[in-house]
Amino acid sequence: MIKSGYGVWVGEFEADRERRAALGDPDWGKGAWLPAEIVRSLQKFQVGEDGDGSALCAKADRAGDPVYSAAVRLFIAEEQNHARMLKLLLAAGGAGTLDGHWSDAAFVRVRRLLGLRVELLVLMIAEVVALGYYRALRDGAADPLAREVAGRILADEERHVPFHCLRLREGLAVLPRPARRAVTAGWRGLLAGAAALVAVDHGPALRALGVDRGAFVAQALRSSAWMARAMAGGPVPAPAEAGAQV
Repeated sequence: MIKSGYGVWVGEFEADRERRAALGDPDWGKGAWLPAEIVRSLQKFQVGEDGDGSALCAKADRAGDPVYSAAVRLFIAEEQNHARMLKLLLAAGGAGTLDGHWSDAAFVRVRRLLGLRVELLVLMIAEVVALGYYRALRDGAADPLAREVAGRILADEERHVPFHCLRLREGLAVLPRPARRAVTAGWRGLLAGAAALVAVDHGPALRALGVDRGAFVAQALRSSAWMARAMAGGPVPAPAEAGAQV
């Protein structure tokens, strides 16, 4: 049973849905100039953002808090919107999408192995890596449409991280403090490995965006420090504070 209230998160997700509707989509008709290395990289991230989230929804439902389940469904809807925008960005640049990619398939298999805690711990690795990637795309892309899409996605991801940290803090609270610290230390180790794999796989795109591979990995680790503390029992930012913290 989940102990903390998630009504504030449901409200934030719903408010952001209304803001997106009022703002409307980027102007896809103006097209996009996307170098080949950026196209290949975006195609892989688009696969990772796509999915129906059915396994996560089922685990959230079994956790026993209908408000949390509602928040999870709103989170999934935002991820699906990211996939939609990346698909339209690629189309604006004259490129299509991939049917699948090994890295996404590996993440999905691991996430589904056990319960909600493992699902979220693995998902958090992908979220932290995505923060660095979309920030690099927002700040380094030459194309204005690509920068706009990356900025919109990044703003959502900055809110997703503390949302998942809150649930993981509650899920890990049943463990003794040393065990919680061991879990979060292990999580950071896995994050370092995942960030290194992404840095290699997306190396040409990162270079085009002016980001060094080693710096990409180092930044992922630095940004994860407060998340590990939060998951182990420390403070978690409220939705309104999420962007400043991440």
